[in-house]
Amino acid sequence: MMKDDVPGFGIQDSTKQHFAIPGTGIQALLPNGDSASPTSEEVTKLYKKRWVIVFLFSAYSLCSAFQWLQYGIISNIFIRYYDVSSLTIDWLSMAYMIAYIPLLFPVAWLLDIRGLRVIALIGSGLNCLGAWIKTGSARPDLYGVTLCGQLVCAVAQVFILGMPSRIASVWFSTSEVSTACSIGVFGNQLGVALGFLLPPVLIPNIEDKALLSHHISVMFFGTAAIASVLFILVIFVFQDSPPKPPSLAQAMLQNTPESDYSYKQSILRLLRNRNFILLVVSYGLNTGAFYSLSTLLNRMITEHYPGEEVNAGRIGLTITVAGMAGALITGLWLDRTKTYRQTTLGVYILSVIGMVIFTFILNLGKLWAVFITAGTLGFFMTGYLPLGFEFAAELTHPECEGTSSGLLNVSAQVFGLIFTMIQGQILESFGVIPGNLFLCSFLLVGAVITAFIKADLRRQRANQDAARNVTTEDFP
Repeated sequence: MMKDDVPGFGIQDSTKQHFAIPGTGIQALLPNGDSASPTSEEVTKLYKKRWVIVFLFSAYSLCSAFQWLQYGIISNIFIRYYDVSSLTIDWLSMAYMIAYIPLLFPVAWLLDIRGLRVIALIGSGLNCLGAWIKTGSARPDLYGVTLCGQLVCAVAQVFILGMPSRIASVWFSTSEVSTACSIGVFGNQLGVALGFLLPPVLIPNIEDKALLSHHISVMFFGTAAIASVLFILVIFVFQDSPPKPPSLAQAMLQNTPESDYSYKQSILRLLRNRNFILLVVSYGLNTGAFYSLSTLLNRMITEHYPGEEVNAGRIGLTITVAGMAGALITGLWLDRTKTYRQTTLGVYILSVIGMVIFTFILNLGKLWAVFITAGTLGFFMTGYLPLGFEFAAELTHPECEGTSSGLLNVSAQVFGLIFTMIQGQILESFGVIPGNLFLCSFLLVGAVITAFIKADLRRQRANQDAARNVTTEDFP
């Protein structure tokens, strides 16, 4: 295993080696050392700054996710405050899903040609701008302003959601990529957790709209201040890539001739990749169900437990914190075992079981039981998110991770939008249990689809092939 700031593999032959990248028809070059030099050239290297990059990304991803849920978890309060329908407030969450769909390919293309830093600057900058726009909407007649600010934040998250797997590949070694991706997703999940926890605490359910405006302003200005600090940090700290690649697979990609790469052909290869398409659908079903559950959780809890807005937020917090633990544990597990398909399928099946149990516990009148089952559900359902990113990176290597994870997120947004609208109507017409059973049925379909995905681990194979060639050159 490579250590911090310790050189990686060396190659002594001065002849550049060509390697075919599986499934692409592209010939990559692995840089070799100079045979005249007494020591081998450094090919790979790890830098301590990689941890700064991934944690800074996690921080502004947290801020973005918090703004997604700050309305939905206290939807009953905002419905009364702005004097609008429940669907109108739901659109403040669904705006995030809608914005992602048309903007995925332009943003993925920009990530592909301009790199991580440009995307980080745009994402954190728009998130900051949207937060400041919302500071001007703390009046009952200014729903339009809060919608405008939320739309800007929704565009910002398009530049954020697809980044974890790309950061992991560009900055981290093969023994760390799954853990790094989990940390990237961890920030987003922590933002969701705070989005569940803080709004019910900061904004009490009171009738006085003038006092309510004050509490809403405190939340909006606090969010804007934090978003501003994070944007400034991104400007001065965030770096596009390390001077030397962290792995042999990344070294091969960085030495691929530009003339051999086509973004259009990359998209077409992804769409022809059967295993990846199956993962896109199954990931969308799971994550879309989570988006719908998160958006409508307040209505589910307050229907069975009136006046429990704060506990609704705490239940959402429990789901997300348990999911963060699940994400980190599964990331460490994948780095150790590389059992992507088995782990993904196992977590998916347990998500289905957790959702069924959560559905039938809700109406028993025992909040402690709801907390326990919510935590179990969150551990697997939310813990699944980084699994999907990393499995996709394996199935689609060497395609840009931003493109593959972006397609996963588009699927999640589409299913999330559909599920939220349909489940919302089921909740109003038939109640909570039918609405949740609707989600359970699609989660079961997703588990079945996952069972048909083959473990075609191209990234692992590329690293093994490159290591074998290095060994052959060093020890003929």
